Amino acid sequence: MASSSLPPTATLTGPYSTKTLSSSSSSSSITTSLSPFFPNKSQKPTTQCSISLGGVRCQAKNGDNDHLEQGLGRLDRRNMLIGLGAGGLYGAAGLENNPFAFAAPISAPDFTECGPSDKPDGSTIDCCPPITKTIIDFKLPDRGPLRIRRAAQDLEKDPVYLAKYKKAIALMRALPDDDPRSMAQQAMVHCSYCDGGYPQAGSDLEIQVHFCWLFYPFHRWYLYFYEKIMGELIGDPTFALPFWNWDAPAGMYIPKIFTDPTSSLYDQYRNSAHQPPKLLDLNYGGTDDDVDDATRVKENLTTMYQQMVSKASSHRLFYGEPYSAGDDPSPGAGNIESIPHNNIHLWTGDPNQTNGEDMGAFYSAGRDPLFYSHHSNVDRMWSIYKDLLGGTDIDKTDWLDTEFLFYDEKKNLVRVKVRDSLDTRKLGYVYDNKVPIPWLEAKPNPRKSQNKRKAAVSSGDLTTTFPATLSDKISVEVARPSTTKRTSAQKKAQDEVLVIKGIEFAGNEPLKFDVFVNDDADSEAGKDQSEFAGSFIHVPHKQKKNMKTNLRLSITKLLEELDAETDTSLVVTLVPKLGKGPITIGGFSIELLNTT
Repeated sequence: MASSSLPPTATLTGPYSTKTLSSSSSSSSITTSLSPFFPNKSQKPTTQCSISLGGVRCQAKNGDNDHLEQGLGRLDRRNMLIGLGAGGLYGAAGLENNPFAFAAPISAPDFTECGPSDKPDGSTIDCCPPITKTIIDFKLPDRGPLRIRRAAQDLEKDPVYLAKYKKAIALMRALPDDDPRSMAQQAMVHCSYCDGGYPQAGSDLEIQVHFCWLFYPFHRWYLYFYEKIMGELIGDPTFALPFWNWDAPAGMYIPKIFTDPTSSLYDQYRNSAHQPPKLLDLNYGGTDDDVDDATRVKENLTTMYQQMVSKASSHRLFYGEPYSAGDDPSPGAGNIESIPHNNIHLWTGDPNQTNGEDMGAFYSAGRDPLFYSHHSNVDRMWSIYKDLLGGTDIDKTDWLDTEFLFYDEKKNLVRVKVRDSLDTRKLGYVYDNKVPIPWLEAKPNPRKSQNKRKAAVSSGDLTTTFPATLSDKISVEVARPSTTKRTSAQKKAQDEVLVIKGIEFAGNEPLKFDVFVNDDADSEAGKDQSEFAGSFIHVPHKQKKNMKTNLRLSITKLLEELDAETDTSLVVTLVPKLGKGPITIGGFSIELLNTT
């Protein structure tokens, strides 16, 4: 038998954590507790695992052995967050011959395991795709002319393009419902991936592509195949999906090409009060504010600046929370997914429908052609983040090797990985770079509140006990990690972040609450003012089950604008705007978060 090559110590790295393991030379094994690798679990079992030449042996310390079996062959890697890898322990130096890792990317779903998807009203719907035995691994297409995605409002004067677009959607609608290229099946793609249709491999945990770092790449792939199907149906491989340019004043309304009732681009289940020329509210919370158009545009542009520039200082804030095999779904959304993506879903959907269909609920959103142009602009934000703002992609294997399955334009079932979606040019498309981006300079201005923090502390109006129910406005004083004014280099390396923990609510209801920092007690700052720190916004997509997640908001720039960089604490105020049933807030903290 070969001698052990296990090192005395090894360091394993997960998405945002490290763990040092120690080995015994006499036993040639490594022993560790797995509990630190369950950061999102409501139940946190402590599991002792010994890795040796004979395999892996684990024992749960809380009496729960349901997911743990001894021996190499029967070990469930996902329930332990241990993944197979050709390089041995993921991130562990010196363990080259060991096949396990303390993290694993989400695998492509098994279509034969697809089950009913949840509707917010408590019923279920069958969104499962056709099943085929053959799966093709994706290969990047040969280089050719780039498809150019243009702003939808610019296409109103292009009858040739518009005719192609209408024809493509009409042909998709006309296909049999069991054809994977049909409009019905394309809508079900979103339903299954977003409403609990697929379990993670070897687990009863659902695959969820929202509220985590999978949001951007999943939807990029989704639109990629949708666009290719349209091009195939009309015989034009250069056809490109338009984007809803909601981040600029010219596009802050439903594009007129989608509002003709006789057109294939029309959807009857939209909010009738939000038809053009009604301006879109990127901070929409269920009701229309009494705000003039000039103020609305200003607030929208400031929102975009905050979400894309001042509050997008780290991977975690821009992309969302890490989500690997074995993790509970919905650990936390990134900036753009939360605002304005979710707000636009709620703003567009028909409030007279049971679940806000179509756009107002994830299971039905893909039935509206406008959904795909909405997400085309979301995808454009990812491109702008990297091309203009200096953003980078996540370099973690758990993200890069996450897999999805989609049917292509030839009805082939294709397995894709996140790593192949990072460059739109390699996928054959780009965005029209002549479209203005006015929010790049739309910085917020401070309201200059007068001694709000000191007054609130002395008045006794603060909430001090958590968990707390958010039924009305609450304020809390949150200590800061440092009162020393940080240098530019320190801010570049670490972002100061407000964390609102343990947000628990009914997943089948829409929800929104606004967050203010050091604001006046008797009135709220405007959405274009620095005291407005952001919002939590939820689009209903589950049965009547509670969800639990977190919200992280960058406050580095906010502190500068409020001249609060040396304050020992901040007063954070939550104001509920939309939602039914109890909303529980677990607690608050202010942390320094590495920007990469």
